[in-house]
Formats: sequence, structure tokens, C-alpha cells
Amino acid sequence: MLIFDLDGTLIDSRLDLAHAVNATRVQTGREPIDHALIYSYVGNGAPVLIQRALGPGTTQTELDSALAFFLDYYREHAVDYTVLYPGVRESLDQLHAAGIQLALLTNKPVRITHLIMEHFGISDLMFRIYGGNSFEQKKPHPIGIDTIRGEAGRSAADTWMIGDSAVDIQTARNAGVSACGVTWGFQPETLIEYPPDVLVDRLEDFAVRFLQR
Repeated sequence: MLIFDLDGTLIDSRLDLAHAVNATRVQTGREPIDHALIYSYVGNGAPVLIQRALGPGTTQTELDSALAFFLDYYREHAVDYTVLYPGVRESLDQLHAAGIQLALLTNKPVRITHLIMEHFGISDLMFRIYGGNSFEQKKPHPIGIDTIRGEAGRSAADTWMIGDSAVDIQTARNAGVSACGVTWGFQPETLIEYPPDVLVDRLEDFAVRFLQR
């Protein structure tokens, strides 16, 4: 079984996330911030993203209001500029056609996740799609991987987590499954501190490697 991260792994959602974060900052009376800084905040879910983007000293009431604004804005603009990374559709199709169970585990809210997956026509390739609010804990907690494995009847030895950041590798380690890191995502530099079992520059490379086991 292969469990994929979404942002920075299957989709390049950088610009839409940056626009939504800066729209939120403007709505709270703040100046926009650099996109590269926003990208470094992604990975631990929308509440943490907004907390980081607004900075220290923000009250809980302001955070709650800003998060609600961000989610509403992003839901309306989630696929304005977002695209699948090259080779993603072909790799998923190839793996699915070979009978490999595929699943998605992201810290993005599940409703927006389904919207994006359906927009790109890849929802039907997935055995399960879970978001950051599908469980009580987000990645790197292992509950997502553990749940998917249990529902699929798969062992840890037969499961891989594929992602672009340390969060994904930590999730894999916490769940006792193998980890594949990708170099094209938001935070590939974090894979230095948390090295995966396999590191690839193209998803096609991992698909071929997995199918030839």
C-alpha cells in the first residue's frame, strides 16, 4: 500500500496557499509577506499555518476569526493556480492499474482536500482520503497511517508513506512504515534532518521501483 501526502507531493498548491494567507493577513490589518516564507509554514495544518503567518502576540479570538476567513477564502480559490506535478497522474494511473492500493493522508482540511482531488479527477484512484481534521491528531501522529492500514488489512512492512517534508517522514517512522521523500516539494531541505528510506526526483522513478520489487 502507498499513502501519499498532498501539498508538495501530488500538487503544487504554493501560489493559492500564499494568496489565501496574504488575503488573511490583509483582512487582519497586516501587510502581505513573502511567498517563500509562507511556503516554509506549510505542513502542519491550517491552524498552525495561520498561527505562524500572523505571528506571536495574536489573540485566540483573532486566530479563530482569521482561520475561518482563510478556510472560506481558500475553499473558493484552492484550484486557481494549483496543478498536479509532472508525472503524478501517469504514476498514479500506472500504480492503480497494477492493483496497488493507494491512499491520501494530508494535514489539509478534508473537505478542501476532496474538492482538489475531484477537480483533478484522481479521487477514484484512492482507497481512502483523509485530511487534517479526519482524526483527533494530525501528522506526524501515526493515527492516520494506522487507520488506513487497518481498513486495508495491510501490514506495516507492506506500507509506504510518500511525502515532501520532515512531517511525512516522521509520520512514517512513528507508524513503523517505510518512507519515500520527494525533492520537488515545499520543504525538501527538511529531509536532510529526517532522511527517508528512498529519495526520488520524479514520482515515475518511485512507481517503477515499487512495481519492480
